[in-house]
Amino acid sequence: MATKSRTRSKTRLSRALGIPLTPKAAKYLEKRPYAPGEHGRTKRKQDSDYAVRLREKQRLRAQYGIREKQLKIAFEEARKAKGLTGENLVELLEMRLDALVLRSGFARTTAQARQMVVHRHILVDGQLVDRPSFRVKPGQTIHVKTRSEGTEPFQVAAAGGHIDLLPKTPGYLSVELDKLQARLERRPKRAEVPVTCEVQLVVEYYAAR
Repeated sequence: MATKSRTRSKTRLSRALGIPLTPKAAKYLEKRPYAPGEHGRTKRKQDSDYAVRLREKQRLRAQYGIREKQLKIAFEEARKAKGLTGENLVELLEMRLDALVLRSGFARTTAQARQMVVHRHILVDGQLVDRPSFRVKPGQTIHVKTRSEGTEPFQVAAAGGHIDLLPKTPGYLSVELDKLQARLERRPKRAEVPVTCEVQLVVEYYAAR
């Protein structure tokens, strides 16, 4: 029952933000490409600048499935780094362990990727890591614990069960799916990261606070 209501809330959030957050939500959005609620089909009145920026920030947060506090911490780090803050922000978020478990095709959704990490199925360079927010460094290898490889979710992944549901493997990752192993070759570049977001609007949202 809890899974059904979680799926429903993800679908509802996907419709509100206009982006598919799960494969199931993607199918639903094709059928009903408008916001939820009785006024969903009517044309939105012109949103204020604040509302537009807020929605963009919520979109970014939802795609990584993180809390506001985590996004704010990442933003502050991105702001202090060299280069464009918005691009830095996405690149930092993309190096999270749960994000890379998803991009590698080991999981079909962000939530499942996080669960795999929390339930201690994932190793980084041979060391068990159970923090989804752990930042993987270029050159590090992510792989599934030997004892977990035979379980159904990982057998499905190793057989390429999620390939059609996920974006193409980005260039910063090299993946050996049959071995349930992936390596972060280099820092991701914003243009390659399969995330829908006008990052400048997120920067403006935080700059105005």
